[in-house]
Amino acid sequence: MSSSEQPSVPFVPETAFGIWFLRTHTWEHHVLRVAINDLKRLIDAPLPDAPVIVDVGCGQGISFRLLAAAFRPRRIVGVDFHAPSLALAARAAQACRDAVADIEVMHGDCAQLPLPDASADIVFCHQTFHHLVEQERALAEFRRVLKPGGVLLFAESTDAYIKSWVIRLLFRHPMQVQKSADGYLDMIRQGGFSFAPRNVSLPYLWWSRAKDFGLLERLGLYRPQPGKRRETLVNVAAVKKTDEA
Repeated sequence: MSSSEQPSVPFVPETAFGIWFLRTHTWEHHVLRVAINDLKRLIDAPLPDAPVIVDVGCGQGISFRLLAAAFRPRRIVGVDFHAPSLALAARAAQACRDAVADIEVMHGDCAQLPLPDASADIVFCHQTFHHLVEQERALAEFRRVLKPGGVLLFAESTDAYIKSWVIRLLFRHPMQVQKSADGYLDMIRQGGFSFAPRNVSLPYLWWSRAKDFGLLERLGLYRPQPGKRRETLVNVAAVKKTDEA
């Protein structure tokens, strides 16, 4: 598909720093790996032994090997709209074929996924949703491509983090769609997914505290408690509800 044939997709281009950051050790080990481990812990729905995973907003494909280790899938499909990142994801997929033989990367919009209905056991959406302008449409697409009882693994930064001065300086996001932890959970619930409190976590990791990156807590000067702080992260393992449910 040539650039003239690509559909018009509303998005906010990332900064060069942001694209570079997604290749760093910090991103892979302190952000992505930690989220996948937490999301796996939150799942209590039955999954097949070798699930099909759709990684929406897969970026440069750093997630592929981590997802393979966590879930032993028979297939991973990575979807992203940023063509330069997708080229790197294709290389990551090739390098990961010892762990998963069937990995495919696709150019596509999260609000119009190039996948058939009920074709995935897991949709993995990690730090992607806050980049999307058409969030309701994207969530409906996640639900469409999931099989009945399929699981949405959703890990996201909240408005408290995205709107902090450090993040506004270094990255670019559509600010009008940013939500609180409760806002994202309400959207997922209203979008046709079910989850219980045990399927939700609100991590408070050092990198998500843009005011001081956890320095005051490490010094013992300040220890914010759940329920009395502005949550900066929300993770949820949500199950696709059937139409009869």
